[in-house]
Amino acid sequence: MDNESNGRSRNIIVFGASGRVGRAVVAEAVARGHRVTAVVRDPAGYADLEGAGIALVRGDATDAASVASLAAGHDAAVNAAVRLDVPSVDFFTAAAKAMVAGLTEAGVGRLITLGIATTLETAPGVRLMDAPDFPEQYRTFSQGHVAEFELLTAEAGPGLDWLMVVPGIDLNADAERTGAYRTAVGTVIDGPGRITHADLALALLDEIERPRHSRVQLAVSA
Repeated sequence: MDNESNGRSRNIIVFGASGRVGRAVVAEAVARGHRVTAVVRDPAGYADLEGAGIALVRGDATDAASVASLAAGHDAAVNAAVRLDVPSVDFFTAAAKAMVAGLTEAGVGRLITLGIATTLETAPGVRLMDAPDFPEQYRTFSQGHVAEFELLTAEAGPGLDWLMVVPGIDLNADAERTGAYRTAVGTVIDGPGRITHADLALALLDEIERPRHSRVQLAVSA
């Protein structure tokens, strides 16, 4: 990070803050001196998220009014929300619609949303999820992120600078932060496809502090 980035404290809202990636993003943002609004479905169950620089609030990533109300006054938003009790396409398209409408109304100019490695290309026009032997249940879940990306591409206006960050297929919650990562636009990165939650959060915060990619899938791996 450069000195200019270190010197500017931002207001960042994190949807899905109770999940592993969400928690890592909150921790990284606070460590960098930013103020975080951590959005969860039921704050009563996540008192451990509260701390200096963190406001823990109730919200719904699929409700545009909730997004707009909570996001007002923030510089950037991270959407790490997921629900496994709702069909993947339904949830991720609802969230994308709510983010576009809500963040635009609130005047938030930067959105980082999480993708999934199976949607990355292994060759031009060929994604991991397109392999003939790819398990159908995982293909169905992956399709939600494909639909999300397509919706963001079609509906987000020029005032919302969005990016889908896609971690490697081996996302490790327990490994320690290395402080390094590699990136590629839209394609699988050569190697084991491994990254820690902490290093993924590092990449997310780097793209908030110094936006370098826009309206693409950014693969991130060790």
